[in-house]
Amino acid sequence: MRPTTTSRRRIAALATTATLALLGGLATAAPASADKPQGGHCARQSKVAVPGAQAQKVACLDDLTTAGTVASGHTNPNDWAGLNAAGTVNPTGVPGIQADGYFPDTSTTNTNNGWNHDSQFVLRLPDHWNGGLVVSGAPGTRAQYANDFIISDWVLSKGYAFASTDKGNTGAAFYRDDSAPGGSIREWNSRVTQLTVAAKSTLRKVYAKSPKRTWMVGISNGGYLTRWQLENRPDLYDGGVDWEGTLFRAEGPNLLTYLPTALKNYPRYATTGDPAAHDAMIAAGFAPGSEFLWPFHHAYYWDLTQRIYREEFDPTWDGALDAGVPFCAGGTPSCDADYDYASRPEAVKDAVRSVSLTGKIGKPMITIHGTLDTLLPAATDSDVYDTLVDRAGSGALHRYYRVEDGTHTDGLYSAYPDRLRPLLPCARSAFDVLTAWVERGMAPPADGLVRRPAGGDVVNTCAL
Repeated sequence: MRPTTTSRRRIAALATTATLALLGGLATAAPASADKPQGGHCARQSKVAVPGAQAQKVACLDDLTTAGTVASGHTNPNDWAGLNAAGTVNPTGVPGIQADGYFPDTSTTNTNNGWNHDSQFVLRLPDHWNGGLVVSGAPGTRAQYANDFIISDWVLSKGYAFASTDKGNTGAAFYRDDSAPGGSIREWNSRVTQLTVAAKSTLRKVYAKSPKRTWMVGISNGGYLTRWQLENRPDLYDGGVDWEGTLFRAEGPNLLTYLPTALKNYPRYATTGDPAAHDAMIAAGFAPGSEFLWPFHHAYYWDLTQRIYREEFDPTWDGALDAGVPFCAGGTPSCDADYDYASRPEAVKDAVRSVSLTGKIGKPMITIHGTLDTLLPAATDSDVYDTLVDRAGSGALHRYYRVEDGTHTDGLYSAYPDRLRPLLPCARSAFDVLTAWVERGMAPPADGLVRRPAGGDVVNTCAL
């Protein structure tokens, strides 16, 4: 069906949010304010030395949350734009130390801090430390501050130290780091491991004791990182929260198996209402009832996501072109609407296999996923991953909650408050359930559907 005038207005109004939500901000953070004098809660500042960092700068701040760091220049709001719903209430007033820096790297896509250097990280150490550490990696192709509002603020207020990385490459051309196919994504995993090890070492020096617990938490590509770390480096963590993590599987499903279906069929459905085109979308995994989100995702997500991830894994498919032809119609040479992953050479599958997930997690993990996710549909992603976990014999370590009416980014909630619900409060509830599970032996609820409540504050509350 052709989008209505109201729908077109909503799409136009959300354009900036969508661009930032997929790519993250690339603007340079504001200049940092002068460090405070030593003494008081700044006394440990001289002990901060992140091992392996090529550069670092350290500041003692009255407030490590975004309520303070936006003004002081110790975050970049563009990095986290569009990830939260309007009306989200965050804690404030957490004094402590922030370390910004980067590890050695040869790519230069991240402009934060004026460094023009990738593998940037942020590490926040609250004065009143509870002995725990939360590690995260940026979602999408964003930079290291992407989780500041949705994860850092909240865990800092609970006393956790927080560390996040840009994953070693950023932006829509993240695949241009001179690595072999799949190499840019392989770097994501190694950079998270690198930061986790370095952050633990730093905490030991600063607080004179090792962290009691280390947790991995992430959204979208950050959720993928949580899955990968708990599968491959469970020794580093006590558990994790996987918020709609990306699923890479050499045999599929993956982004490259269902996005071409959307690129080929949605335009025909939008212009003529062709029921066959609609049925093809549903068969590809897009949820019935998500149709109102299709115009927006076609305009801002599906095309770009398909082209840049296909370029990462299969750069020879479009010859000398750099990530194909935007918004091309099927039949156009090198058009990603015609991309057929199944028929591609085994080398392409090998590139995907190098970053694939198995489900063999070694520490407890909770997955949450919205039923109306229209970028990473649950049917092609977390539903499949939950089955992989069970088949790998790790089901006892995993809980999976599908959240009714949740979609990929909470920034869309304001446009459709009667149809969507934010996932952030559910992710926070999942973290509390996880820590109670590991630390106090409180068994979490069984897998299931988290119904949308009939009333109440859905922006800030969620009961799993």
